[in-house]
Amino acid sequence: MIGAPQPTYAVEGHGLVKTFGDFRAVDGIDIAVPAGSIYGILGPNGAGKTTMLRTLLGIIDPDEGERRLLGDPAPLRQARNVGYLPEERGLYPSMKAFEAVAFMGALRGLPLRIGRERARAMLADYGMGASAEKPIRQLSKGMAQTVQLFGTIVHEPRLIVLDEPFSGLDAFNQGKLETLIRDQARRGVTVLFSTHVIAHAERLCERVAIVAGGKVRFEGTVDDARNRLRPQVRLRTRASDGGWRRALPPETLAQDGAWHFALPQEGIEPLLRALLDGHAGIESLSIERPGLHDAFVAIAGEAAARQMQADQVREEAA
Repeated sequence: MIGAPQPTYAVEGHGLVKTFGDFRAVDGIDIAVPAGSIYGILGPNGAGKTTMLRTLLGIIDPDEGERRLLGDPAPLRQARNVGYLPEERGLYPSMKAFEAVAFMGALRGLPLRIGRERARAMLADYGMGASAEKPIRQLSKGMAQTVQLFGTIVHEPRLIVLDEPFSGLDAFNQGKLETLIRDQARRGVTVLFSTHVIAHAERLCERVAIVAGGKVRFEGTVDDARNRLRPQVRLRTRASDGGWRRALPPETLAQDGAWHFALPQEGIEPLLRALLDGHAGIESLSIERPGLHDAFVAIAGEAAARQMQADQVREEAA
């Protein structure tokens, strides 16, 4: 663990509302991020994720509700204990990579000498030691984004807040970022990030908030979200018809030469007995637990899920 003891929740928001004209960007949101956890805010672009983060951080004030950051009701008092990477990236093109990291740390009270030492070490550990002296304009997009990320954490904050941190990164650098997030969490740092890519949240997060239309539609563990849906059964039989078919659930679908249905509430054993007694000839049977994507569709709706997929396609094509 680092620094002073943390409160039970690193970030709290209760009844938060933020409007812009007639648009209600944040609509009565409640959220509590356990200290030391990796917590994801999941939703499509325009769902209210960025406004929610900025309200929690004290960058903008809510119209209604209360928030606490690291136990403090005045979030900006905790600015030096927070590392924030906004969705809109920005670095000085002529500044050298290691100087950019140190400069961002200095904005949070870290002495420049220490920032420069840490910056060089971080870049070297990340395989970017040879680029430490290069100006930002000579770096690739992924490398420049990594520099900004290091500038976000160089002062060793207790809380790291990342707004769409994977946006614009290729698969290799996304994997490196996931490793970095896990490393920070192992040090006891709380990591809160927003994303419209479900896979990142499923791999990284202990808890998630699913946001759509400015509201939190679900808050809890990834397992809690997935457990809202029953496991799915895929059954392949040699026989295509017979009395045994009456044992299949009414919602069973025949697709790709197999039967697909939700695991019955009573379990799979009664169905197996009926199939065996009816000489269905079981060729294969698999039971798959629903993924977070399936849970997202069930919680936020098909429209929000389609928008998430469209957001990802646009980003990959950019």
